[in-house]
Amino acid sequence: MPNEISSSLFAELPVIVQQHKHPKAHRCDPKAPARVLTPNRLQIELHPSNLESLLPEGHQARLVWIYVEQQNLKGLYDCIKAREGGAGRSAIAPEILLALWLYATIDHVGNPRELARLTLAHDAYRWICGGVQVNYHTLSDFRVDHGSVLDEILSENLAALTAVGVVKLKRAAQDGVRVRASAGASSFRREEKLNEHLTAAREHVQALKQQIETDPGALSRKQAAARVRAAREREERVQAALNCLPEIKEIKQRQGKKAEEARASSTDAEATVMKMADGGFRPAYNIQFATDCDSQIIIGVDVVSLGSDMGQLAPMVEQVQERCQRTPDEWLVDGGYPKHEQIDAVSGKTTLYAPVPEPKSTKKTKTDGDDKTDKPVDKHAPKASDSAAVASWRARMATDEAKALYKDRAAVAECVNAQARNRGLVLLPVRSRAKVKCVALWFALAHNFMRMVKIAPQLLGIGTGTSAMAAMTG
Repeated sequence: MPNEISSSLFAELPVIVQQHKHPKAHRCDPKAPARVLTPNRLQIELHPSNLESLLPEGHQARLVWIYVEQQNLKGLYDCIKAREGGAGRSAIAPEILLALWLYATIDHVGNPRELARLTLAHDAYRWICGGVQVNYHTLSDFRVDHGSVLDEILSENLAALTAVGVVKLKRAAQDGVRVRASAGASSFRREEKLNEHLTAAREHVQALKQQIETDPGALSRKQAAARVRAAREREERVQAALNCLPEIKEIKQRQGKKAEEARASSTDAEATVMKMADGGFRPAYNIQFATDCDSQIIIGVDVVSLGSDMGQLAPMVEQVQERCQRTPDEWLVDGGYPKHEQIDAVSGKTTLYAPVPEPKSTKKTKTDGDDKTDKPVDKHAPKASDSAAVASWRARMATDEAKALYKDRAAVAECVNAQARNRGLVLLPVRSRAKVKCVALWFALAHNFMRMVKIAPQLLGIGTGTSAMAAMTG
């Protein structure tokens, strides 16, 4: 029988009598060890998902991709050597690299190594890549190799914003921001020292070549090529510093200093020592931004090696005229820009609003007793040496209307500079003025994209609903 079989099988086991106790009677011993759940990080977990499901609708990365798909990237595709029917590895789509750097600039990421890491660890960057692997060498080269394409994209964006009436070019504000260059203060040397370093660099290159020819097996082919390349780059940087010395000497002479005091950096030849916002002197570049006051859209970008804004007015006005096919009706700048030659150069193109500098001395007048007294000089009164444009500027800045209108300058230009600082424009990661111009263009495109999402979402194919609001606050 089943009962008999089971009883015979388990006869030796003790009989457990279940006792039902009241819940309150079951209490733990407070001195017993605590019972907790500890992590087990060796267990295998599966999370099946596709990249499309990683980001919600209206995510900022999605809007960046929509923006990139609307751009004319023919210049980037023309640079690709891999072609259908030919040998070689397929190139990474320019849309991916453009979207990565644009989103990284908005996300305050400026290091290509960090960006490459995020393409593997961050959902937004993984979504942009879409499974395509990107290394930091490719990212670093792409950021600075296509300045003309970035400049063209900026111009096309301005044309689109002007067509929908967002950018009206009624009033523009210009200001410069000095950004620390990637060069050490100790790298600046005079002509004599630079010649010595150039001779030493050339001798080092020749010694490396002779060593490789004498003992080809001492170094691997890759190591030998890397050492020769580093030595040649050192020679090229010193030569570039010597080439920049004549221009630096000319600037020193205009400042009333000795030409022998001119020094150039053997690290970044085009960087110059500038007085920074904190009062210190460091190698830097002066990045110029021109902004439309009504929309706060950047309409002009330039990079100069001078710490002073004097002389940067006319070049920026010409750039905006070429980019937008017209100039703003009014142009606002601070006291560092108004130079008489610059005022004459922009006369007839735009109406300049800039503070008139205070006079350096007072005027002596005679009274009835032939005693000379000090009389304040009216800075707004035209001088005998003033041109018609300068005299008109002086008289214009004396009016209450001009003083009230000039208040828009700080609210626009300083705001753009502050946002660029907040996005990481503090220390330049590249060297040479051309590469710095590319970095400045990336910041301008990122700034204009964020403004476009807010004031012209229809250009991105979105409305003013949840998607646009999420991107603005993301």
